[in-house]
Amino acid sequence: MIAAIQKTGATTKMQQQVQPLLAEIIDARYPKSGCAACDLRDLWCLPKGLNGDEFLQVDRIINRRKRIKRNEYLYRTGDAFRSVYAMRTGFFKTFITSSRGQEHVSGFHMTGELLGMDAICEDKHNCNAIALEDSELCEIPFSELEMLGRKIPSLQHHFHKIMSREISRNHSLVILLSSMSADERLAAFLLNLSQRMGARGYSFTQFQLRMTRGDIGSYLGLKLETISRMLSKFQEEGLISVQNKNLVLNDLARLRQIAEHTTAEAPGTPT
Repeated sequence: MIAAIQKTGATTKMQQQVQPLLAEIIDARYPKSGCAACDLRDLWCLPKGLNGDEFLQVDRIINRRKRIKRNEYLYRTGDAFRSVYAMRTGFFKTFITSSRGQEHVSGFHMTGELLGMDAICEDKHNCNAIALEDSELCEIPFSELEMLGRKIPSLQHHFHKIMSREISRNHSLVILLSSMSADERLAAFLLNLSQRMGARGYSFTQFQLRMTRGDIGSYLGLKLETISRMLSKFQEEGLISVQNKNLVLNDLARLRQIAEHTTAEAPGTPT
């Protein structure tokens, strides 16, 4: 469920806002070494312990590459469900638009996570997914994934674990929004980003936010003014240093104390 980022010390220019467009699809099969050469395969996408033949079977169904530019949609609410997407690089926001046109952020997704599982139940997507930076994904046709899962039990079990993780994230978010104060929510959010970045080999304490303060507020159920005020408060207290989108967590221990009502796994934390 959370966060947008890049390696320590890296900086990027904010690009000019453009009208979101449907993502360009590059219809080209991955080379056979695609999954084998991927640093993320053991982190989230594939179960450990696949034998050589099973690995090749999985690799064959990943037959399309999506390159999506910043502000482009991967899918929109109501789009037919065909595939799930494993994020190779980049950062995404998922959101729902109310009947009044208000945007409600439901999650932030980063490298190594899966997108599109919201549509399995009704065969259509119930939210929008938009790139917050230039991204690249592996497209996995769901019908082929299902068939392969019947042949490879460990693959099916792995996918069930991923879906269970998503359910746990949603439960954690309900707890976060119903029982925590504004400073507790923000502290838990920042700690979650730290954990997720560290799990990917990045710095636990220095990264760049890809989402806006308004996005953070929408996700945490807080107003933009409250997020801005809390960030300023945390900075004045020496907990963080923030300049534009560059963020440094100066005191993880004190942030944990503030977020003491969070569960062991903060919303969106991979297992």
